[in-house]
Amino acid sequence: MSDKNLPEESELIQGLLNNNQALFSKVVKAYYPSMYSVAYAIAGPAIADEVVQEAWVSGIRALPKFEGRSKLKSWLIRIVANEAKTRLRKESRSVSLEAVNESWATDPRFDNRGHWNETNSEWDNASPDELLSANELQECFDKHLELLPDNQKQVLNLRDVGGMDMEEICNILEVSSSNARVLLHRARDRMQQMVAHFQRTGQC
Repeated sequence: MSDKNLPEESELIQGLLNNNQALFSKVVKAYYPSMYSVAYAIAGPAIADEVVQEAWVSGIRALPKFEGRSKLKSWLIRIVANEAKTRLRKESRSVSLEAVNESWATDPRFDNRGHWNETNSEWDNASPDELLSANELQECFDKHLELLPDNQKQVLNLRDVGGMDMEEICNILEVSSSNARVLLHRARDRMQQMVAHFQRTGQC
């Protein structure tokens, strides 16, 4: 369900405060993909659903205090991000920022916004002779993705999987724009190296 099918913000919030279960179900369906993407990016697939559920519980409890300084969806996504970080801390997997390295800014493969300047041929798996199989590459990709430092994995998931813009990512992860771009560059670079190695050797 799209956000566009929901009532206006004030009506939406009042309906939730009045415990309108039908409306609540619609809101959950509309917001779930975005909330799950954030939970997945920060906490990983194993507990992403739990994080979203916990965020909804926290959100509904805190809704009477919601001041409307942001959209309800943005507010809930912030709650998801906080819940995910709390779960990571509980599991002794706290996220730490790496020192900023501005080498990404001079890398000719990326423009000044961190986007690829052109498609890299090493990512092309159109020829079956170049890769053992798409499934094997996907398994290798997933394996190496899990090996990335948490902060790199989070930015990569939010940007390249979730399709979020950098400003939104910075707000969710509470990092500066320069840090986010460095982390994204490092993550993309490591994953590209993995794909190149796979193509050359057929091994993960």
